Amino acid sequence: MASLLMLVCLLRSLAIPLGQGRFVADYGEALDKSLLYFEAQRSGKLPTSQRVLWRGDSALSDGHSVGVDLTGGYYDAGDNMKFGFPMAFTVTMLAWSVVEFGEELKATSQLDHAMNAIWWGTEYLMKAHIKDNVLYGQVGDGSSDHNCWQRPEDMTTPRTPYVINETNPGSDLAAETAAALAAAAIAFKDDPYHLKLLDHSQRGTSYAL
Repeated sequence: MASLLMLVCLLRSLAIPLGQGRFVADYGEALDKSLLYFEAQRSGKLPTSQRVLWRGDSALSDGHSVGVDLTGGYYDAGDNMKFGFPMAFTVTMLAWSVVEFGEELKATSQLDHAMNAIWWGTEYLMKAHIKDNVLYGQVGDGSSDHNCWQRPEDMTTPRTPYVINETNPGSDLAAETAAALAAAAIAFKDDPYHLKLLDHSQRGTSYAL
């Protein structure tokens, strides 16, 4: 997602002290808005802590056609697709932002929001990893979705799930998903949740190799 580059740049700006007499922009507010973007991209049943109040629950039946719960995660961009590869990369970058710039995030009261953004992504990625060698990498049909620009709360386009497994390989997707969960495990190192992340990451890495 494009906002990831902005997020990293903002975090680097927060880490650089400015001299006296120079204009100091409110990078903390800009950082807040960047993380708020991810809440606007949420799919599934939204929590009571949701700050983007004009968003509602959506795509609550994702995965039901194949007997799997694929609700949650993030929509890709300006559409209502859920693509595993960019979502996994997003989680990877968010997690490393916390690892590298945790103190800056904490100083601007954004650490909890960043951790929540990571968690929202990892919960979906682990749902999609239903077995050691089975990972759902996409929900939605790109052609029909892109032909109809509508709110996710109102969408009627097909929510077709696409899977990688031993007969439909996708080592790149499996590896990036494993990387995302591994990075998230480092970010959550002080929380027992990191053990669950590591388990999925290690099994995903074995599949990718």
